[in-house]
Amino acid sequence: MKTKKFELPEELMPRQWYNIVADMPTKPLPPLDPATKKPVTFEQMRTIFADELIRQEMSAERFIDIPDPVREIYKIWRPTPLVRAYGLEKALDTPAKIYFKNESVSPAGSHKPNTAVPQAFYNYEQGIKHLTTETGAGQWGSAIAFAGQHFGIDVKVFMVKVSYEQKPYRRLMMNTWGAECYSSPTDMTRSGRAALERDPECPGSLGLAISEAVEMALQHPENTRYCLGSVLNHVLLHQTIIGQEAIAQMEMADADPDIVIGCFGGGSNFAGIGFPFLRKNLTEGKTTRVIAVEPASCPKLTRGEFQYDFGDVSGYTPLIPMYTLGHDFQPSNIHAGGLRYHGAGSIVSQLLKDGLIEAQSVAQNETLAAGILFAKSEGIIPAPESTHAIAVAVREALKAKEAGEDKTILFNLSGHGVIDLYAYEQYLAGALKDYSPSDAEIRKTVERLEKLI
Repeated sequence: MKTKKFELPEELMPRQWYNIVADMPTKPLPPLDPATKKPVTFEQMRTIFADELIRQEMSAERFIDIPDPVREIYKIWRPTPLVRAYGLEKALDTPAKIYFKNESVSPAGSHKPNTAVPQAFYNYEQGIKHLTTETGAGQWGSAIAFAGQHFGIDVKVFMVKVSYEQKPYRRLMMNTWGAECYSSPTDMTRSGRAALERDPECPGSLGLAISEAVEMALQHPENTRYCLGSVLNHVLLHQTIIGQEAIAQMEMADADPDIVIGCFGGGSNFAGIGFPFLRKNLTEGKTTRVIAVEPASCPKLTRGEFQYDFGDVSGYTPLIPMYTLGHDFQPSNIHAGGLRYHGAGSIVSQLLKDGLIEAQSVAQNETLAAGILFAKSEGIIPAPESTHAIAVAVREALKAKEAGEDKTILFNLSGHGVIDLYAYEQYLAGALKDYSPSDAEIRKTVERLEKLI
């Protein structure tokens, strides 16, 4: 009888997060103070982030202990299942073996609580009473709302306007867990008012929502901090529990992946599944291909420039070394709202620059076609973000079929799409358009950056 699911017992859930910086042959360049162009100090970051999160952000320690209170909340849904996608293999008639790590089983329906819980915990330990944040499709916003209520922290979320309108039920999830959610841009901040003045119909972007959230946090430094669900080192660190579990589960399945795939917006999902397998490449001589998949409409890894850039539109954040389209880049209104971000995290950017990972971009219609194939063959309706990973898993499985090769493919199902059905409705009606920015559009925003590399 075929084994479909590989479940780790609760007691084998990882007790540490993995910090890939320790094993990187070229360490990421430091974030810079925009005024002095010198590396940002711990003290400078304290007005924005909780102290322990800053320590983790700057750490090169290989493993960092997961606090017991965080592990106890993790146990609500972790360890998550590793699943053999027999149905998808059959639908593709491929000799490839396809596995997926199912992060959709969390209370928020995605991988985001893996970092939301520790971020809320460290802020709670420091006595912080209020958190501000941004969210694209609402996966992160709902996750931090869930985590905040566990520790009695008030949460305010700036949700990108286009997703706020497309995905009202994610907003209601946040409200249900006690968070306030605003459609960004708002008239509550200077950043929001400036955006609305430029364009009263502005659909918003993650970079703009970050500006609003940081600005609000800076107004109350005594009891408020900012938090975010992707891009920065400490966020990617917390997600590595995914890949560490997956390594143990692949061993249970007596399989070793040739290819590991994650969708890519700022890097949290990709890093979570990919970094622990990259560790094997870096320390054990393995040659696993690790692929980041981004939207063709927001192609920072595949078409961006490696340069220092702000993480937000208004320039409140430090300058981060990243592959970027420029912080002024306005992504098109694709349904994968969590991937509509102009830049990549510094760790992922350095890994790509060094040729240690790969990047591919996929158009929206191809991703949703893959999502429907997966839903029909495996029963789970995936989030639009996750369909990017599925699309490349399908590509690689079909390549294996053409070559007659028995490849083993692992991808991260970062979330379910039960609250994203409008995207599927639009796809099934033939109403979705693919969009790819021209070289001139990218050049326009990239050329505005000060060249510091």
